[in-house]
Amino acid sequence: MSQPHAKYLVVIFFAFWGVNVFAQTNTTSNPTDGRENDPYSKYGIGELVNGANASVRGMANITSAYVNPYEVNSENPASYSYLQRTTFEAAFTASTRSISANGLSYNTGTASISYVNIGIPINKNAGMCLGFKPIARTYYSLVDTTTSALGSPIGNAARSYNGEGSLNYAYLGGAYRFHDLSVGVNIGYMFGTIQNNTAVVPIDTAQINRAFTAEYNNFTRIGGIYWKAGLMYQHKIDSDYSFRIGGTFAMSQNLNEQLSSYQVSVYNFGDTIVNDTTSNSGVSHGKLTMPYTYSIGVMFTKTDKWSMGLDYTTSKWSQFNSSPDASRNVGIANSAYKIAFGGEYTPDINSIRNYFSHVTYKYGVYYGTDYLNLINSTIPYYGLTVGGSLPFRRNTSKLHGALDIGRLGTTANSQVQETYVRFTLGFSFNDRWFIPRKYD
Repeated sequence: MSQPHAKYLVVIFFAFWGVNVFAQTNTTSNPTDGRENDPYSKYGIGELVNGANASVRGMANITSAYVNPYEVNSENPASYSYLQRTTFEAAFTASTRSISANGLSYNTGTASISYVNIGIPINKNAGMCLGFKPIARTYYSLVDTTTSALGSPIGNAARSYNGEGSLNYAYLGGAYRFHDLSVGVNIGYMFGTIQNNTAVVPIDTAQINRAFTAEYNNFTRIGGIYWKAGLMYQHKIDSDYSFRIGGTFAMSQNLNEQLSSYQVSVYNFGDTIVNDTTSNSGVSHGKLTMPYTYSIGVMFTKTDKWSMGLDYTTSKWSQFNSSPDASRNVGIANSAYKIAFGGEYTPDINSIRNYFSHVTYKYGVYYGTDYLNLINSTIPYYGLTVGGSLPFRRNTSKLHGALDIGRLGTTANSQVQETYVRFTLGFSFNDRWFIPRKYD
């Protein structure tokens, strides 16, 4: 790679690295705030975030056995050994969802950075990746009402539940290929903060004087080393067709967790308002145990023409545990799974006159259950995806777009149902930065 190109690549990478991962957009449809309001993110570590690259998102995220020599598949680190050029990737996701429960509904939306990756081929059998991506996010703002006991000075009151935060992952990965078998691992630091707030506010004007307002706050910091390994085996059937099987696994791992809890009370005397921190439990230290997770997938490919694959992913969420904050363990399912089918098709990669013959078209469908179990019910989800990868002329670099339309939950058993639309726009920029012959 030329020196100026290398300089620009590094500058772009650190520019993306420094951007707030969850920079939110305003929305006129959300009655509470300018961010995506997801009631399910109140539980556990929040809403799990898709970390796959934009190209694979159009294929229902079938990442276990996916390989492209000019793209970074960070979900299976064994794929790094197939990289042929230094690749810089980044993507943005914009989403909107309609949330319904008990006959009521509202719309909400947001936009955020999805990931930043740099993949580097070391030689013809080895590669590495430096990356950053979100793992989970929390944002909810909910209100209900309650009536206090007869004779209480509070009267009718509104209870509000608010939370925000995120869990992110910065990592370094590497892979090596022994003939047809590739082995890889990502190891890095998972970190984030989550704040949860519950408040009781009197709304009965006849009882407002001499009434308490109570506010309870939990502030959690999470951080620790986390790793994920991958395997991939490829068999060439003939000069055109190949078969690939891949899988990933991450053992149950402990992250450090630090919890600060306090309660604030406000007493209204009519002409005077007094604020008082009535309880402060200090800082509690403990562990957040993440679940054992594995995936397995297969893919059939005709070189430069089409590929299709099937993926299965599952996590043992019964192992999840927060030792300093027992409330985080409420509503967690025993396990979660996802099954996905997807593929891609390129009409004619060698066409000279028709640009759209070079475009790779993507499709996919998926079904699974979320890691939450609320009101003694699992939370199913399903959806379909479409997408495309548009190459820059005379270059292996591409612009990727993916559309994901799906539904999470059901209105049965007083649950919340979410119908969502997510659009991801990303790019993979390739150049000859490190040339393999320099290592021979």
